[in-house]
Amino acid sequence: LAMSIGDEYKHTTNNSDLQFFISVELSKNGGIPNVAVFAFFAYGLFLLMFWNSAPGNEALVLIAASMISFFTANPYFLQLTDWRIYMVEEAEALLHSSKAMNKLLKTGLTLGILCVIGIIQFVCQIAVIGTLTSVKLFFGILFDLLSLLVSMILFGLFTDLPDQAVQILGAMPFLLMIFFSTTFSPGAGVNGLKELRYLFSRFYLWCMLPGDMEMEGCPESNTLLYLILSSLVVPFLFGITKLGMNLYKKFHREKKQSSRLESMKTIQFAELQFELFGEKALKNLKHIGSTVSAHELEKLAGRARDLEQSLTERETTSDEKV
Repeated sequence: LAMSIGDEYKHTTNNSDLQFFISVELSKNGGIPNVAVFAFFAYGLFLLMFWNSAPGNEALVLIAASMISFFTANPYFLQLTDWRIYMVEEAEALLHSSKAMNKLLKTGLTLGILCVIGIIQFVCQIAVIGTLTSVKLFFGILFDLLSLLVSMILFGLFTDLPDQAVQILGAMPFLLMIFFSTTFSPGAGVNGLKELRYLFSRFYLWCMLPGDMEMEGCPESNTLLYLILSSLVVPFLFGITKLGMNLYKKFHREKKQSSRLESMKTIQFAELQFELFGEKALKNLKHIGSTVSAHELEKLAGRARDLEQSLTERETTSDEKV
């Protein structure tokens, strides 16, 4: 169908596309079963080795659980670049699915996996230590995990970057969190630089922990709100950057188009069009707003009529001689 219609073909999404996506993603090659097996193994060891943790060790338990969640989700997130490349190639070759729809479905599925891992982490924490049961803490853990992994979704699915670049940029929030959140050494750091801790959700998560974590500058209220807002810093910066790049490309595209139109409004272009396409080209020049005066266009049209009349007379003379 696409080949018979040609460039006018436009694929419309339907239930078969959704069913195909689900069947592929939930298959053993989709990656989700591997995540489930690793999560079962890792959190099983977590329960065995952190069982009956004493109150006061909340920070240590949370660090361990957060690292397990990160490394459980990380392999699935790292393959998003390869998935994007294969999906785009397949969609363009077979024309059976929408690239934009598949990316949105993959984003939703990935965020769903992230939520499930966050729930498992919260339940396991409650099982090993009874002081981390707050509902606010659950949402804090969820958005803290999102802040560490969302960059891999954005760079992996919504850019054309290669796998190595996605891995480097995607790991930056985790690496910068270690340096600037001050949660690994509360109160430490050079004045000025350590103020960057307010940009990291992990800082606010530590402020929500029971007991005195010796965190410097914790907000007196709305800690969860600040945590959620700080977890969205990366998506916000990514969106602003993409918008700026699109506006830049649009500006240069319009500038190039404007330059091309200006070159089409000269008398030299009009003469060239007249030589190639005859009097019909002069009508098109009027539509594009040519700066060539109507008198000059009329002169070119007169030349066209004179040439046509001369050719007709020659053909008549030749016929008479025959």
